[in-house]
Amino acid sequence: MPQRSAAELEAMAAAGAVVATALQAVRAAAVAGASTLGLDEIAEAVIRQAGATPSFLGYHGYPASICASVNDRVVHGIPSAAELLAPGDLVSIDCGAVLDGWHGDAAITFGVDALDPADEALCAATKESLEAGIAAMIPGNRLTDVSHAIETGTRAAEARYGRPFGIVEGYGGHGIGRQMHLDPFLPNEGAPGRGPLLAAGSVLAIEPMLTLGRGKTVILDDDWTVTTTDGSRAAHWEHTVAVTDSGPRILTLN
Repeated sequence: MPQRSAAELEAMAAAGAVVATALQAVRAAAVAGASTLGLDEIAEAVIRQAGATPSFLGYHGYPASICASVNDRVVHGIPSAAELLAPGDLVSIDCGAVLDGWHGDAAITFGVDALDPADEALCAATKESLEAGIAAMIPGNRLTDVSHAIETGTRAAEARYGRPFGIVEGYGGHGIGRQMHLDPFLPNEGAPGRGPLLAAGSVLAIEPMLTLGRGKTVILDDDWTVTTTDGSRAAHWEHTVAVTDSGPRILTLN
């Protein structure tokens, strides 16, 4: 894995701060009656006002600046003027920006108004799994130590909330830098102690995705939107994280 210099990590943190600001603006605007296309327009405006460019827009033909995945949609939901948020919706927003050639990538999940207890647990469990993965971003660990930490975090959340969660199959995190998606692929489960060694300057986008049902998914006819096959709701949290000698550094904060 490439090891970024201190200056490169600062540049990535600047890009990540743009992403964090865009996500905050989207969350604030995500009220009942808002369209997901409106949220996309807000994110794009925030990104461009910062002098950055949306990473997602045009990526392999993707038509928007955010992915807006509501309820049973896991990832890559395309924003739409016709899709209006309703009370109780569970909304996952994924956003990326490139600034001075460096990428930041992050995702959040939240409710429109109040969520029911199962959705609250799902959202919290997914965030806790992300936090467990972040904690494993230390020098000397290997790639799948992060994967195993995410999985262990999920199982701990199952015990805490008294219900099972599905780990979405086939999707996970990735390397990131001057391109949005770089090797290695980071699974969200698996045995520890395998894969590339983590060292100071290693950077990964860590992104657990959990469901209230099974982990199987299907891609819709738009060739982008990933939904659960069983109709269960899904949550997605992501941060871009660097390994440093003083511990993990989240690069997508403002």
